[in-house]
Amino acid sequence: MQFDFFPSRTLTAYLAKMFVVRILAVLVMLVLVLVALDLLSASGDILAVPGNGQAEILQYAGLRLPQLASRFLPYSVLLATLITLVTLNQNSEVVAMKAAGLSAHQVLAPLLLTAAVIAVGSFAFNETVVTRANGTLKAWEAAEFGPIPPATSGGVRSSLYLTDGDNILTAATLTGTGEDIELFGVTWYGRASGGIIREQVRSPQATFAAPGWTLESPVRFDVAGAATERPATLVVGEGLTPEDIMLQSFDPDAQSFWELSDSIDAYAAAGRNTDEMRAKWWHRLSGPLSALLMPLLGSIAAFGLARSGQLFVRAIIGMALGFAYFVVDNAALAMGSFGGYPPLLAAWAPFVLFLLLGETVLIRTEE
Repeated sequence: MQFDFFPSRTLTAYLAKMFVVRILAVLVMLVLVLVALDLLSASGDILAVPGNGQAEILQYAGLRLPQLASRFLPYSVLLATLITLVTLNQNSEVVAMKAAGLSAHQVLAPLLLTAAVIAVGSFAFNETVVTRANGTLKAWEAAEFGPIPPATSGGVRSSLYLTDGDNILTAATLTGTGEDIELFGVTWYGRASGGIIREQVRSPQATFAAPGWTLESPVRFDVAGAATERPATLVVGEGLTPEDIMLQSFDPDAQSFWELSDSIDAYAAAGRNTDEMRAKWWHRLSGPLSALLMPLLGSIAAFGLARSGQLFVRAIIGMALGFAYFVVDNAALAMGSFGGYPPLLAAWAPFVLFLLLGETVLIRTEE
């Protein structure tokens, strides 16, 4: 019996290389299929905008690729785990390793090490690439795949909705920070008491007027008189400050781990509820680590004699355990977003639960 956690260097490199190749193969296959299906539904909306063509189609695909790769990387690790372990079992390589004195944990150690490296890489990829793709794509979708304003120091944000008393201010996109905020695709709804709309004003752009927001080239429709006016400028929303805009417009999915920390502090200082943001903040750590669970949950496919006829059943059980984790994880995160669970529990409870479950199954059956 060997007491080192890892087997020999040669065996570790062999298993890790086999695992990585299958992860990449499954991930590329999944992402390409999903991008193709996504383009079938989105290409019509993109090409409906005058001037859009093949370049915009490729731009959309380029923005969706990081999102899909990040979302389905843990699934790829799970499927690659099952493929790798089933192959090793069928070729009696697991039997040979156990006959050489390796424990079940030592057989899985190279896969766990590879999954840990992938988890770290996934975190870095999410913070540097995926968050930017999320922000750009949401802003482009808010502009209905038309031109979006150039990014400033505050980035491009989308889908603003604010109330000023009974009135409502919406904007498709916005850029800048503080008093330099610029709103694009602005709509102002002037309402009487009871929520009855008195007027609707549309404007391509708005800037801070200290107080209020100046609408450039507005088109005002008076509901009572059914008349349309086109004043040069119009100031609305005098009760809305740049701080209100900043607090309302930030998107957790478009911010990095450290930017999200600052946003949570700003929300807490303003007396806002931060449960949803804190749950997502913790999930930025626990989410990539889900790749580390997949070799453990799929390990049931590695052991047991292939000729016993139960290999397929074992693979199905491993797949079921893996997908059960994703279901529980999403449900816990949803519960944490609206305050049903504490944010820390919502993000980490599924990980700890299935870590213990995987270890229990492995120890009871093989150790």
